[in-house]
Amino acid sequence: MKKLLFLIAMTAMTTATAQAQEVYNYLRGSVQNTISDPKSTDAARQVAQFKLDALNYMAMKMQEQMPDSSIAMLDRQAYALNLFVSYYMKQMVEMSKQPDVLQMKMTRKFMDASYCHPLFNDRDKELVLSYFNNSKMLTRFSLDTNWEAALAVIYREVNGEE
Repeated sequence: MKKLLFLIAMTAMTTATAQAQEVYNYLRGSVQNTISDPKSTDAARQVAQFKLDALNYMAMKMQEQMPDSSIAMLDRQAYALNLFVSYYMKQMVEMSKQPDVLQMKMTRKFMDASYCHPLFNDRDKELVLSYFNNSKMLTRFSLDTNWEAALAVIYREVNGEE
């Protein structure tokens, strides 16, 4: 009887964990599809690759540094990452007819929001800033970002609610 109860409890926990990671898993699958789709543009692939790298980094670091954190936290961070990058791309499209200096100011706001809100305080700056320091990347953000905090800051800054 105890074994049966234990088995039922473990099955329920496994199911809950799988359901709790729905956002993370969905986003990860979606960006993998974009990367492997031959019809995807180079820009779409590049953005998707950043998201995939950020998701993988986040999952690895959470397991390593925050093994007791909830799976829901991973989902919230994944969701915020997706919103942050989507909001950035939307801003860049809206500013495409603006002077380069204004576009760079907007990009800098997003870069700073990402950089100034680390989640893990990772010392491996070469890895963490691999996108941030590469001027050829569309998504010049730090991999070590608390995406919820960065998103909140960028919404306030872009909407003039500083």
